[in-house]
Amino acid sequence: MCRLVVAITALAILCSCAAAQKTATLPPLALAAEAVADAPAARPTLLTENHFARDALGGLSEAQLKDILQAPVFLEEKARVGVVPVREGYGADEELPLAGVPGVLASTLDETGLFEVVSEVSTDFPATGSLAGLRELAARYRADYLLLYRHRFVDSVYPSGWAWTWATLVGPLFAPANVLETEGVIEATLFDVKTGTILFTTFERMREKQEDTVLDTERKQKHLKERVLEEVAERISEDVVAQVRRLAAARPIEGAVAAVEGAR
Repeated sequence: MCRLVVAITALAILCSCAAAQKTATLPPLALAAEAVADAPAARPTLLTENHFARDALGGLSEAQLKDILQAPVFLEEKARVGVVPVREGYGADEELPLAGVPGVLASTLDETGLFEVVSEVSTDFPATGSLAGLRELAARYRADYLLLYRHRFVDSVYPSGWAWTWATLVGPLFAPANVLETEGVIEATLFDVKTGTILFTTFERMREKQEDTVLDTERKQKHLKERVLEEVAERISEDVVAQVRRLAAARPIEGAVAAVEGAR
């Protein structure tokens, strides 16, 4: 009889343990998940570091890059600006200044009243190449800014609908058997001489073509480009003035810069 009592007691203890283990493994209530879903989303972290170790910064360190990007961008008051034609690589263009666009740009900038002096820059003065030479020219003109101007063209010649006149031998001399086409881009860039930074670049794209005879093709293409430059000069000037006005409007309030420097 005692053995039967002991066996029953042991069986009861085992059942209790199994029930306790089953209770302990029950999944949590869904209320906690609902509470997390109702909570406001976490604010994303702003990206401020460069995580691309393979990026080459050249002569700039990370600290210098951040200093440049964090500095305010605006047009200084009572500044001088020079308009200078440049070529590939932004070296001063030493060719004859036949294009009239730099003159139009200088005249338009002068009319804004945003600069103390506006001048076209002669590239005949001794200077080294590339940007270093431009800074030398700016120093000679006592200019705080340089407006760098350049234009580039791609020309093409192909037969027109009058190409059949070639069969007559003399036909192309009188019929417009050629299509003269030119595509180009005009660029104006405001260069801050003291900091070596670019405040803006604006482009004007153009395309023009005409049908003509096969005689004196080179001279006709030259006149075609000159006509295109005359037409686009006003448009590029308007773009430059709009950009300059934005920079002037971004000038810090008087005394604000001094207050910031004092706080540092």
